[in-house]
Amino acid sequence: MKVICNQSELMNALNIALRAVPSKTSYPVLECFFLKADAEQLVITTNDMEIGIETRLSCRVDTPGKIAINARIFSDIVRKLPEDIVFLETDKDYIMMITCGKAKFKISGTSGEDFPPLPDYEKTNVVKMSQYTLKEMISKTIFAISANENNAIMTGECFEVEGDKLRITALDGHRIAIRNIQLRAESDKCQVIIPGKTLNEISKIMSGNIDDEVCICFMDRQVIFEFGTTVVVSRLIEGKYYNVNPMINSSYLTKVIVNKKDFTDCIDRAILLVKESEKRPVIIDIRDGVMSFNMNSSIGTMDEDITAMKEGNDLTIGFNPKFLMDALRAVEDEDITLYLTTAKQPCFLRDAEDNYIYLILPVNFVGR
Repeated sequence: MKVICNQSELMNALNIALRAVPSKTSYPVLECFFLKADAEQLVITTNDMEIGIETRLSCRVDTPGKIAINARIFSDIVRKLPEDIVFLETDKDYIMMITCGKAKFKISGTSGEDFPPLPDYEKTNVVKMSQYTLKEMISKTIFAISANENNAIMTGECFEVEGDKLRITALDGHRIAIRNIQLRAESDKCQVIIPGKTLNEISKIMSGNIDDEVCICFMDRQVIFEFGTTVVVSRLIEGKYYNVNPMINSSYLTKVIVNKKDFTDCIDRAILLVKESEKRPVIIDIRDGVMSFNMNSSIGTMDEDITAMKEGNDLTIGFNPKFLMDALRAVEDEDITLYLTTAKQPCFLRDAEDNYIYLILPVNFVGR
């Protein structure tokens, strides 16, 4: 193999591929980049057996070839090279010579024959959208997945396609985050659970530009993301996702419209008095024209009022302030509408079109 490429372009491609290199594994080949040079491009593949990434780099290929090379060592070397032209050359013993300016390295590789390839697939069940849209939907819901791997289903997000609608749902047992969008075209009905780890990595790799497209291919046990010169393959979480529809009702006894910035700033100040070990709730009194906030912890106390428009019953209710803050940060609207029933039933943040729905369970509290 003999390849000539740009250092910064090579480093960008390696940074993408590194996201599927495991930090620890009993299979040394998984710690490698599998490099394949052919047809004026260098294809870089990594695979940790949960996520696989293939990204392509345009370059000059004088001699086609393949090699598996330790990912950490190779990427560290390329990162330290000057921003210049990089020459990569391998011999029959899979020794790679890396030359850039006056810097020269030789590192050992292998044939990569035992490197697990990414699966072949057909673009049959496909959804397309802008990278901006997908990145936004992930960022507005991913905070609500569970970190507890004992319940694998809660560590992922449910992607549900029906006609030209896509709904993404995340939950952790204390809250639910839902985002709905209209797709450019109708697609086959399907429901899959995509690991949160995959979605986090996808979000970091995508450009997020509104003009850049991402193509999502749903398969029986895997999902494929194609965007730009990159393909990401991920396993799906097996099992049936929770039916959240019965919990998402439109009935309420109290409706409150409040300025998002006022609400967010108030919760942000309340969090200053919260110790992780204490998990103190913020207590909210909802009365005509006002929402009163109270925080009482070992650090101190806080009381604050903000203006709000209320319909229906007065109500006093407690919440985990972090859960409230996560939902508030995910809403773009200037004013937020809350729907509540009792102090022991969920609170809903939702817009009129149900583009977003955030359900938060209240917290029990004793007095003040």
